[in-house]
Amino acid sequence: MINNDVLRRVRYALNLNDATMLEIFALSDCTITRDELLHFLKKDNEDDFVALDNSHMSQFLDGLITYKRGKQDNPPTKKAETELDNNGILKKLRIALEFKEEDMLHTLKLADFELSKGELSAFFRQEGHKHHRKCGDQVLRNFLQGLTIHFRQPHEEEE
Repeated sequence: MINNDVLRRVRYALNLNDATMLEIFALSDCTITRDELLHFLKKDNEDDFVALDNSHMSQFLDGLITYKRGKQDNPPTKKAETELDNNGILKKLRIALEFKEEDMLHTLKLADFELSKGELSAFFRQEGHKHHRKCGDQVLRNFLQGLTIHFRQPHEEEE
């Protein structure tokens, strides 16, 4: 999935304004201007669209983790992330939102997307593991859609 789409969908699902988005970037030592943010939020067919690279996407997700969960006392040493795929995005969103396996499956179900526990756990396995699976765009897209339903329409899911 295109990083810009992920950024837009997370922003919408969590109802984040520009100031909060800039604060989230800053929490991971990434300083961007409001204009840069607005360019990242544009769709790829709009004028002034700027593609969001993996580095900025990773910094946003790391900042989101800090924003939602607080700063760690002894943060682990970070390795440089050059490759950020759908699995990494899903994993960082899971950490930021403190979602358990059931929460992830429920969120996907809200978007009418059924997945088994085994299929879900395969996305979070090490890349060399025999049960590791790549997270496709459809899974990530449905998870983000489920997040929107979960956070923006909470009263409809309660019974």
